[in-house]
Amino acid sequence: KLPSCINECCRMWTSFCSVCWRGYISTAINDGPGCLMLRCPDPSCAAAVGQDMINSLANEEDKEKYGRYLRRSYIEDNRKTKWCPAPGCEYAVEFVVGSGSYDVNCNCSYGFCWNCTEEAHRPVDCATVSKWILKNSAESENMNWILANSKPCPKCKRPIEKNQGCMHITCTPPCKFEFCWLCLGSWSEHGERTGGFYACNRYEAARQEGAYDESERRREMAKNSLERYTHYYERWAANQSSRQKALGDLQSLQNDKLEKLSDIQSQPESQLKFIIEAWLQIVECRRVLKWTYAYGYYLPEQEHAKRQFFEYLQGEAESGLERLHQCAEKELQIYLEAESPSKDFNDFRTKLAGLTSVTRNYFENLVRALETGLNDVGPSTSQSTGNKNTTSKSLGGKSKSGKNRTSGAGSKSGSSSRGVDDSNIWTCDQCTYVNPRSAKACQACDHQHR
Repeated sequence: KLPSCINECCRMWTSFCSVCWRGYISTAINDGPGCLMLRCPDPSCAAAVGQDMINSLANEEDKEKYGRYLRRSYIEDNRKTKWCPAPGCEYAVEFVVGSGSYDVNCNCSYGFCWNCTEEAHRPVDCATVSKWILKNSAESENMNWILANSKPCPKCKRPIEKNQGCMHITCTPPCKFEFCWLCLGSWSEHGERTGGFYACNRYEAARQEGAYDESERRREMAKNSLERYTHYYERWAANQSSRQKALGDLQSLQNDKLEKLSDIQSQPESQLKFIIEAWLQIVECRRVLKWTYAYGYYLPEQEHAKRQFFEYLQGEAESGLERLHQCAEKELQIYLEAESPSKDFNDFRTKLAGLTSVTRNYFENLVRALETGLNDVGPSTSQSTGNKNTTSKSLGGKSKSGKNRTSGAGSKSGSSSRGVDDSNIWTCDQCTYVNPRSAKACQACDHQHR
């Protein structure tokens, strides 16, 4: 007996028994997503087999598979939705047009760029991220290392590294050619008359004549390029490791330590959210700081003013983040190890919340400054020793109208006039936190007000 809908869907009125239909549908579903385009088994009929027939004839396992294919098809065909790229995550994310940023966060807590699906990478654009990732995985840096730290055997041309010892080099078997490391000449022509085991006057004479200029220049360029890349990569990787550790510390805090702290200080956990907010800010700032090193690597060498200003801003960001991290990690530990409620815990709350706010403001403005290409830095500032004071106004301090932009984005090198904004508040010269006039020391960093 067949469902009436089956007869109605087939133009040729060809009947197939229920067993045949179930086998036909099950085979199509197990063959893959192509089952979404399933048609009547009669070759001359183009009628589609819809979800109502799947629900009527398929078993529970096949219906579940069909549902997964249907959902995946919807996600992949919809321009406003994408699958989260985090390993093992099965969530899909919908992008809100007009949000102002391509950075999105999945329910699994993974943040990624909607445009390129790499991990969230503000303030660096997608093209720079692509180049940086490719460079980190490419063999070009291996070749640079070989060029900078080795020389080819004059006979077999295999690269040889010299990390200690004299200038007498013997190539590995089966070559076994003996030569001078400096001039690459046969060692049989060397001896005391050529400078002994640790020098080579033939090399020095040939170098003065320019015989080794090109090879030495290439080796020096490769060495400088490798050292520069290593500098930025090591710091990029170090901040990534610090971010992963901060995520682990945050999870440990949420799972165990917050409840313990609540018991020790006799305060409900709802009153301790400022600690979670501080750690979330640390995690986000580590991500931003990590990508500033990729930004710095591709910043043109000839733009000296921008590079100088960028390095200054980056240094200030690192300093501010370290203050926050120190407070959230080391100082918090004091209260976790206490045996009774601490009288100065509220002071710690004020300090940590203040540092969190200051750091958030600074990094938000840093991201905006880098995303606009440090446009506040003009060519005229390259000859001025005071360019930091001039351009750092874009990250905090006073605007042209005399009003405060943000409380947490200024620099240490700002002029003394920025210390007091009006009769009711003053801005800390150390961390730029806005304090009430009555405070004698900064409530965020304890810097004394002058």
